[in-house]
Formats: sequence, structure tokens, C-alpha cells
Amino acid sequence: MAHLRHRKFNTKDTYPEQNLDNDLSQAVVAKGGTTIFLRGQCPQDLDTAENIKSNDPVEQTHKVMSNIRQLVEECGGEMAHVTKLVVYLTDVRHREAVYRTLGEYIKGVYPVCTGLVVVALARPEWLVEIDATAVIPD
Repeated sequence: MAHLRHRKFNTKDTYPEQNLDNDLSQAVVAKGGTTIFLRGQCPQDLDTAENIKSNDPVEQTHKVMSNIRQLVEECGGEMAHVTKLVVYLTDVRHREAVYRTLGEYIKGVYPVCTGLVVVALARPEWLVEIDATAVIPD
């Protein structure tokens, strides 16, 4: 593991009433290395800035997380280097679907994660936005 993951847990234990399976931590300790700060990723193509043609929160989350993975890799890292995620949702009813999908990308990574429900994102068709921080070890 790239960093010290303090107090690891899985959301299936924390939220037994929801169908979740996300590996998270209460804290991540990263020493040295190169820090990557990603802007909030939205369900759009990184090269064209075109939105995906879906209003499904699962499909939007797949695009957001694949953008995060692509950017971290382009910067020389890998998903194991992700230390923090902040999830912005426009509807709390999408939380379970979004977090289930997010969990597919962070299995075994254990980042810290904060989730917020907001009134709106920059475009009305966006249901989810996620920003990430990663630290590539020396």
C-alpha cells in the first residue's frame, strides 16, 4: 500500500441498511512524494468537454471515476495513490448508486471520503461531481 491508511473500514459495516461496499479510511498519512490535486470531475469527456448522453447516476459516476483514473495515471500515479475523494451529489437519493459505483474504482485503496448534497452543480444535467487528491510516493 502506497500510504498509511489509518482506521480502515468498509461502508457495508458503517451503513448496513444500504447496499454499499466501499473500502475507506478515517485518515491517510502520506509522507514525501508528489501530490496531485484534481479539479472536480464531471460526467464529460476530458478532451472535448462534451457531456455524456445519460441522466443515470451510475453511468455518470463511471465517467467521473474513469476521468479521475485517467488523470491520475497521466500524472504518473495509479488509483492506489488516491488519498482523498469529495463527492458532490444533487440528490441524496442517488447516494447509494453513486457510492456503489465509486467503490468499484477504490476497492483495496481506502482513501478518506467526504460526501455532500448540493443544490446544483455547474450544469443542470450533472448529478455527481467528484474531486480527488492523490500522492505519488517518492
